[in-house]
Amino acid sequence: MAQKLHFSFLLIVFCSVSECVQRQYHFINENKTWTEAQSYCREKYTDLATVDNMNDMIQLMKSVNDVRLWIGLQRRWQWSSGDPMLFLNWGNKQPDGKDECAFMRNGEWHDWPCNDVCFFVCYNMSRGLVFVNERKNWRDAQRYCRQNHTDLVGVRNQNENQQLEKFINDTNSSGSDVWIGLFRNSWQWSDQSNYSFSYWNTGEPNNYRDHENCTAVEKNAQGRWIDISCDHQFPFVCHEDQLIVIQQNLSWSEALRYCRQNHVDLVSVQSVEMQYEVMNVVKLASTEAVWLGLRHSCALGIWFWVSGETVCYQNWAPGNGTSEEDCEPTVRSGAVQSRGHQTWISRPETDRLNFICSKN
Repeated sequence: MAQKLHFSFLLIVFCSVSECVQRQYHFINENKTWTEAQSYCREKYTDLATVDNMNDMIQLMKSVNDVRLWIGLQRRWQWSSGDPMLFLNWGNKQPDGKDECAFMRNGEWHDWPCNDVCFFVCYNMSRGLVFVNERKNWRDAQRYCRQNHTDLVGVRNQNENQQLEKFINDTNSSGSDVWIGLFRNSWQWSDQSNYSFSYWNTGEPNNYRDHENCTAVEKNAQGRWIDISCDHQFPFVCHEDQLIVIQQNLSWSEALRYCRQNHVDLVSVQSVEMQYEVMNVVKLASTEAVWLGLRHSCALGIWFWVSGETVCYQNWAPGNGTSEEDCEPTVRSGAVQSRGHQTWISRPETDRLNFICSKN
């Protein structure tokens, strides 16, 4: 049996004098479908590789030897409401990459042609779930929900999925498939990073036969990208982020202890580049704000990072981060908002929030 080759390399992105942001890449010389490669990377590392700039591509291509390999760019699924897709409940072998809209069957999601007709469920901000006993295609169902209620129904977690399944079983006597507000839209990285840099080959992406939803790198085309069916099997590149969101609700001191025992430290943000890294991972948080390694000294009247550095780079929300913090009844610590502009805010250290650890 041929020995499987695993290569690791470090990409150093130069940022500020005080700090460099590192991303570690791992080339996996095993043939897998895009979804299988994604699962492998998420289990062993962070995710399938994200490519932010040309320097990333140059470094990546130096360390691979196959003609074609997967990276983590895929035409993404999202909710009609615009909410990110943070919870998955696809049925067996779903989505299969052939279709653009989703229905629910026995609590599981399936992709399906958007022009087919199904019953559907709307969400109304005042009334909650509304079953519509009319068969429409997905776009017409979306239009109906937006005109008469709020939108097609979305699902944020397992509990909401179970509630929706029960609601459908109780109201849908026919037992038919039911549209939900999930559809495939634009390109996005597997780790939910913003898609801003691209390196497509000439004529790509072309979505040949409406079946090309994943991205592969072509070594014989100077590393340029092609869109291709996700069912093909290629080697792939994973990446390992230096930051990780811990979805536990702890006080600031408990979060600091957790990071130092299990990783390196609560994250310090000393540059705009590191703030971008924080913004990419904080989307995964389940609380409205997330602890940083940012602390206020009542004695000195200053903010400082637990790494020992003073706060030079600033990203405070208006009215936050002043030296005259109220230290009664508890000391203040710094957190980053997980939604909106993702700026920093001052919170009592006893608040219980998710937090971000540094792994390097």
